Amino acid sequence: MIHAILLQVHDPLVAALPVFAVFIAIEAVAYLFERDEPAAGRGYSAIDSRTSIAMGLGALTVGFAFRAASLVAFTALYVYIAPWHAPADRWWTWAILFFLVDFLWYWYHRVSHGVRLVWAAHQAHHSSEYFNFSTALRQKWNQWFEVLIWIPLPLLGMPPNLIYAVFSFNLIYQFFLHTERIDKLPRPIEFIFNTPSHHRVHHGSDHIYLDRNYGGILILWDRLFATFQPESHRPTYGLTTPVGTYNIIRLQFHEYAAILRDLRQAHSWGDRWDTSSALRAGSQRHPMQDRVHVSGSQACGRDVPM
Repeated sequence: MIHAILLQVHDPLVAALPVFAVFIAIEAVAYLFERDEPAAGRGYSAIDSRTSIAMGLGALTVGFAFRAASLVAFTALYVYIAPWHAPADRWWTWAILFFLVDFLWYWYHRVSHGVRLVWAAHQAHHSSEYFNFSTALRQKWNQWFEVLIWIPLPLLGMPPNLIYAVFSFNLIYQFFLHTERIDKLPRPIEFIFNTPSHHRVHHGSDHIYLDRNYGGILILWDRLFATFQPESHRPTYGLTTPVGTYNIIRLQFHEYAAILRDLRQAHSWGDRWDTSSALRAGSQRHPMQDRVHVSGSQACGRDVPM
C-alpha cells in the first residue's frame, strides 16, 4: 500500500498541474483582450471557474485514495493471476497500453453517458455552461466505475504502475481539448485524433450533439462504432436540464438524490431497475423506456421523448 501511495506522488497528472494553471491564466487573459463582447457562455466566469477548480481539487484528493487502493488490487491480479507479464521497460508495452487504455476509456465514457447510475457521477463534468481550460478540471468525485474498467489490463499482464501512468497522459491530453480558442485543425488530425472541435460537440446539449464523440486521444473509436458527430455550429454547453447551482456538493451528488427519489416512487422491481441502471432518457441512440419517471430522467440531464 505504501508503494502504491508513493506512485501517486509521482503521477504525471500531478506534475502537470502547474502547466494547467498557466494555460488557464493565458486563456483567461486572452479573453480579456478581445475587442468584441464574448457570446453568452464564452470565455470565463469567475464563480464558474472557481467551482470547476474546487471540484478538480476534490477529485484529485479522492482519486489519490481510489488509485492507491486499486493499484494494490491490480498488483495482486498481475502477480497471481495474469498468465504472463509484459516488460515495463519495453516500448511496445507502452504502445499496447496506449491503445488499450484509450479503447477502454471510450467504452467507459460511452457507458457513463448511457447508464444512469454511472452518469450520476460523470454528469458533474458536464454541468458547466462554459467551455474553457478550467472546465477540464470539473471532475467527478465518485470514481468507482472508472477504477473497474482497468481490471482487464493487469489480467492481460500489463504492469499496474504503467496503467495509471498511461491513463494520466491520456487525461493530460484531454485537458487541452477544453477550449474554444482553437478552431478545427488540419483534416488528417481531425480524422484520427480527438480535437477541441470534436470535444466541444461532446459537451454540447444540442440534440444533434447528445451522446457523441466519447474518445480520449483517438476519435477513431467514435468513427468505428458510429458515435462520431462533426461540429456544425457552436454548441450550447451544459446539461439539458441545468442544475442551477454552484454548490459543489449538489453538483456532485444531485443525480444520486434523484435516483433515490425515483426508487422510492417506483411501483415494481422492473421500474426500480430502470430507474437506477437503465439507459438515460433522451439519448439519440438509446431512448429510455416510457415507464421511467419523467422527474428522474430530467434530473439526469436528458429530456424525455414524448
